[in-house]
Amino acid sequence: MDTDPLIPRHELDFQLYALQGAAALCRYPRFAAHGRDTFDAVLDSARALALSHFAPHNRASDEREPRFVDGRVEVVPEVKAALDAFAEAGFPALLADEAEGGMQLPYTVALACDALFCGANVSTTGYALLARGVANLLQAHASPEQNARWRRPLLQGRYLGTMCLSEPQAGSSLADIRTRAEPAGDGSYRLSGAKMWISGGEHELAENIVHLVLARLPDAPAGVKGLSLFIVPRLRVGADGKPGERNDVQLAGVNHKLGQRGIVNTFLKFGERGDCHAERVGAPGQGLAQMFHLMNEARIGVGVGAISLGMAGYRYCLAYARERRQGRHPDQKDPASPPLPIIEHADVRRLLLQQKALVEGALGLAFEAARRVDIQAHDPDETRRREAGLLLELLTPIIKAWSAEECVRANDLAVQVLGGYGYTREYPVEQYWRDNRLNPIHEGANGIQALDLLGRKVLMADGAALSLLRREITGTAREAASVPALAAHAAALESAATRLAEVTATLGASMARGDARVALAQASRYLHFAGHVAVAWSWLRQALAASQAAPASEAERDFLTGKLAACDWFFRQELPTVEHDARLLESLDRSLVDLRTQWL
Repeated sequence: MDTDPLIPRHELDFQLYALQGAAALCRYPRFAAHGRDTFDAVLDSARALALSHFAPHNRASDEREPRFVDGRVEVVPEVKAALDAFAEAGFPALLADEAEGGMQLPYTVALACDALFCGANVSTTGYALLARGVANLLQAHASPEQNARWRRPLLQGRYLGTMCLSEPQAGSSLADIRTRAEPAGDGSYRLSGAKMWISGGEHELAENIVHLVLARLPDAPAGVKGLSLFIVPRLRVGADGKPGERNDVQLAGVNHKLGQRGIVNTFLKFGERGDCHAERVGAPGQGLAQMFHLMNEARIGVGVGAISLGMAGYRYCLAYARERRQGRHPDQKDPASPPLPIIEHADVRRLLLQQKALVEGALGLAFEAARRVDIQAHDPDETRRREAGLLLELLTPIIKAWSAEECVRANDLAVQVLGGYGYTREYPVEQYWRDNRLNPIHEGANGIQALDLLGRKVLMADGAALSLLRREITGTAREAASVPALAAHAAALESAATRLAEVTATLGASMARGDARVALAQASRYLHFAGHVAVAWSWLRQALAASQAAPASEAERDFLTGKLAACDWFFRQELPTVEHDARLLESLDRSLVDLRTQWL
């Protein structure tokens, strides 16, 4: 049985080239030295490395999760071997300038590589992607001296990194952060406080760990405006650039998780001995804005991780369903006739097609966002850059939260395909579900993403981002309307987008009247609504590309026809649910606001 968990290459080629036109990114001067041959070579390298060094220890790092032993964190040795191979191949510097030793690749291509590594082993990949995110933040906000000292080793894979936001008493409420930073008189600072849920917070997998920590200066105002950002190394770095003595960063505990067990998650204490050295990044009070550079990147990464795990579960149970024989068709009465592969049963096909519709639809939307990252950063036209940024603001919480929610559902369906076997540890689908269950929680829980989407993103700049999405949808729908098999779907999508705009106007008016609690109480339902519309747009684009392609083989014909079938399923089975969302949202239902806690 084919147990390759990675997104198939033909799927990536379809998404990157047929849909996103990734090769055209080479018209930007930054990528002019590249072509599709370069991109393909990098994808081939990523796939080979993911299968040879990441996938083999995915189960081992789950079963032998990191342990806190004699003040040290122990992880299975294969994790370090994988990260060393990742660094040796140059993957930490995929996005970096060639002058820094980087590959200078588009974000769109880098995200495809990320998806491959996440599908192989999301936990080990987490160490690497956190380090890249820290390096990207430093490039945007740190001084040249700080970049030379901290970013360069991150790009070389010698250092790893973390983001330290949450605290035990505050959780996601960053306004309540208490960690303090006292000026030391020499331009440096001394930190004191505690941080919780820090992935990659303590280990010996690299020469050093660069912690990015949100903290308050002594005269800082209350709330998020009082937060500044600090570099806090695990080991202090001397004038020669080499790590030296241990900084005052103490491991207070290791959190034992349901899934993604292979990446250590920690409770850290800073400055218990009064000697935690730190460097401030940029201006005081800009910490949260700076950290969002990393958080927004991480949120797209969370979405892609969720999609990759959803795809891994789908691919495994699809192969299983082709081989597992059980039962007969309802009209086959002869008990002596041979049992059928379970993929022949209608309900198993339902479970499989539902997964395909969710994970491939989400994947298409993620690459839509990735291309906007490259346009925003490199297009010479100011209007195109601005519009790409607006659409990216709108899509980021959807990609994070909708993908996490719906791809966990896909993993649940994968377990169902295997039945009792799926519920055992003998098969990987239960681990994919457990690993994916973290994604609706971390990097901003889904409820927070919903509040961000409805409370900020769809209303900003007088609804400019939502108007842009509607314009994109209208363009796709008009093109699809000329294809007989897609005309009804085009009309349904335009209708759903119109309803989304109407509902948004109703909720915006409610907030403008001062009734934000009622409007935002149903934010999660709004995210479901907006996510389904956005993914329906993704599916209509995929179906258009599939209908216009000229297959060169029977296998390619089956692949393209499968796209049309999944699009049809999403429009028949999923998109109609948004009308229920619309009616509830328009009613400004007060049940959650008026609910007394004593009734629960």
